Amino acid sequence: MPGPDPCEGGERNSRMKVTVVIPTFNEADNLAAMAGALLALPVPALSLLVVDDESPDGTGRLADDLADSSAGRVDVLHRHGVRGLGLAYRDGFLRALERGADALVQMDADFSHAPADVPRLLERLADCDVAVGSRYVPGGGVDDKWGFGRFALSRSANAYARTFLGLRTRDATAGFKAWRRSALESVGPGRVRSNGYLFQVEMAYISERLGLRICEVPILFTERRAGASKMSLRVKTEAALGLFRVWCSHHRLRPVA
Repeated sequence: MPGPDPCEGGERNSRMKVTVVIPTFNEADNLAAMAGALLALPVPALSLLVVDDESPDGTGRLADDLADSSAGRVDVLHRHGVRGLGLAYRDGFLRALERGADALVQMDADFSHAPADVPRLLERLADCDVAVGSRYVPGGGVDDKWGFGRFALSRSANAYARTFLGLRTRDATAGFKAWRRSALESVGPGRVRSNGYLFQVEMAYISERLGLRICEVPILFTERRAGASKMSLRVKTEAALGLFRVWCSHHRLRPVA
């Protein structure tokens, strides 16, 4: 018989082994501050896994320095070969599961996702399998600095993905999520084939097809503090063209009894 679920009960944040997985590519200007903010959160068993894709700006070396001075709370996975957000998350999730994480958080390194929101997402794992930091539910939003064009591009891409796949999750392209270990194991990161921003949509689609309990937590998505965004019209176009493959791969999935 399985033991007690560490996500249940009033002291869940103090008992959960939480791993925050952050993929990086050229985030040297943000990483130290992000690591400091995360490690200062009131989540005692929280650790950080940096997954670096051979950043030419030295992000990987900086991550190693942070790990050396963190008393075991920062780990680094250096990826070589084919780069990409999806592959970085896949390898990071698998590493965190292998090392016994009870809950996993995925987020960006550039402060577009606020570290202070991490405990709010973890709290929702008491009654959800996946907690989504959502821009598109009441109370959520995006930075005014985005401008109309960027906002319209994001909303239209999200709406297209939701309509094409029949998703109920309002922020289907969200990259800020907390996962129960059991939920992520059910999804199986190894079977997700998308390697760009479509990765987020594919994970959301598999989660819904499997009947996982998904809750959306309103967040403010802010402008990155430093560095250049990796998002572009080309990236979103590639994601849109991959939706049919995602549907073909997973539409036969059914909830596990």
